[in-house]
Amino acid sequence: MNKLFLVLASIFGALAVVAGAMLAHQLKHLMPDPALEIYDTAVRYQFYHVFALLAAGILGEKFPGYQINRAGFCFIAGILLFSGSLYIISVLLTNGSTIPVFLGILTPVGGVGFILGWIFLALAVRRRRST
Repeated sequence: MNKLFLVLASIFGALAVVAGAMLAHQLKHLMPDPALEIYDTAVRYQFYHVFALLAAGILGEKFPGYQINRAGFCFIAGILLFSGSLYIISVLLTNGSTIPVFLGILTPVGGVGFILGWIFLALAVRRRRST
């Protein structure tokens, strides 16, 4: 599991760099301000949780168990649901399209995934003895 978390953190990190570079160099000229703010939030939270996923992968060696695995999967779900929905919403706003209700629901669900990930990470470190 640790290797999966490390690989996905690397991929999500690379994608966050690409998304941030696109924002800085191209999208800021094409998107309205509300869409830019939403897109920027997606990039920032993706980056924050790339590091959380890296931590889960690394700490999984020292504190193995189901809680560290839950933390990693919650961070992955959070990135996909929270940041992913915000990326889509920013594109829809830019195109003047209607934002489907389910996208507005996915964002806070992803946020809950982030919160649970941090809680599971804390529990994993607190309850397990290091080997």
